[in-house]
Amino acid sequence: MKVLVTGAGGFLGQAVCRGLLQRGAEVSGLARSRYLALEAQGIRMMRGDAADRAAVAAAVAGQEIVVHTAAKAGVWGPAAEYQRTNAIGTENILAACREAGVTRLVYTSSPSVVFTGRDQENLDESAPYPDRYEAAYPESKAAAERAVLKANGPDLATVALRPHLIWGPGDPHIAPRLVARARSGRLRIVGSGQNRVDATYIDNAAHAHLLAVERLAPGSPLAGRAYFIANGEPMPLWELVNGILAAHGVAPITRKEIGRASCRERV
Repeated sequence: MKVLVTGAGGFLGQAVCRGLLQRGAEVSGLARSRYLALEAQGIRMMRGDAADRAAVAAAVAGQEIVVHTAAKAGVWGPAAEYQRTNAIGTENILAACREAGVTRLVYTSSPSVVFTGRDQENLDESAPYPDRYEAAYPESKAAAERAVLKANGPDLATVALRPHLIWGPGDPHIAPRLVARARSGRLRIVGSGQNRVDATYIDNAAHAHLLAVERLAPGSPLAGRAYFIANGEPMPLWELVNGILAAHGVAPITRKEIGRASCRERV
């Protein structure tokens, strides 16, 4: 089984690569930087950007399956940059898959593609895309997800996975920022602190992708569908945050910011 993982150097991408190697796959990775640790594991690494159609075509050639985790994440930044990496980059992946005869594409989407700006609880995959988005990231990811699901057919089976708030050992995003803000004294509980969240441990997020690789095929039940991915353990947000802080030897946050909550709970 020859599998290409885009964004192979990312938090999720590396975990997916490790899991594929353990299953005996021949793994290649596409990333914008060089990752010697991945090369040392036997992964054939190629440097390139998803928005570079030629680089994508070269990476996809000869592959049987593509796991597309590469993305530009975040809340701030020019909309054109999100569009370039997330939407145009995914269109490039789809075009390359068609040209190379790849039969399976597993796409890493986001729950934010259906976020309406209000509290969302017990949501399932029948939730529609909103009419408007509050940020460029979810808008670009929604455009990419729509393209991926629309491309599903007899020659290319596609599936979109929506992992929520991936965290765990090696996390370069959520944990470092929480720890830095907590140590600086700038982290506060806003509102009651009882808003609940169902996040995703890194091993579970990777496992979902590995299951999709194994079970996706043209005409299979999951082809052409999107799936929310989480631990299935909703908990108060601050229980999760303080658990992460405790793992880094940081005291729990108990101080509350009096006033109206500045953000709403997502899926």
